[in-house]
Amino acid sequence: MNESYWSKRYQNKETGWDIGEPSKPLIKLLQKYANKEIKILIPGCGNAYEAEYLHNNGFTNVSIIDITEEPLKAFKNRNPNFPKNQILHGDFFEHKGSYDLIVEQTFFCAINPQLRQKYVLKCHELLNPKGRLLGVLFNREFEGGPPFGGSVEAYERLFRSHFPIVNIKECQYSIKPRTGNEVIINCKK
Repeated sequence: MNESYWSKRYQNKETGWDIGEPSKPLIKLLQKYANKEIKILIPGCGNAYEAEYLHNNGFTNVSIIDITEEPLKAFKNRNPNFPKNQILHGDFFEHKGSYDLIVEQTFFCAINPQLRQKYVLKCHELLNPKGRLLGVLFNREFEGGPPFGGSVEAYERLFRSHFPIVNIKECQYSIKPRTGNEVIINCKK
């Protein structure tokens, strides 16, 4: 799945992953961060409602990246004061930088499962020492895909391959259609 695949999904309004607002489970976790200057990356950000929330709540170093331009243009229109140099059009797997926090919201479930090991390695590479990967993952399987699901056991094995501290717990505050089907992952480098 490449840029044209995702562009067509946005153009055809085939965006079932987009809930039209920030993910409540993530917002509850992000509210605990007092340091508003931490460097945050949101890969495969889509419409980036979480970045909008963070920016509107005083976080100054939030960067978003997506492989397709449609959601980035929509984000720019909704957030004209968001720093332009922190809105990145490109491939996450080729991105260079260093971050204190990577926020995962529906990117992991969108990539081919064969890329998951590469995803974990890239997150580890982009995180500063003691950096964290924090996100919401599906705790169920899907026919076909995307989305692609998974299980807590598989996630444990995958993320422990590069992160010494991996905490996975049942997700609280999921939207109704996802209740009971999501977990929170918190990995520390």
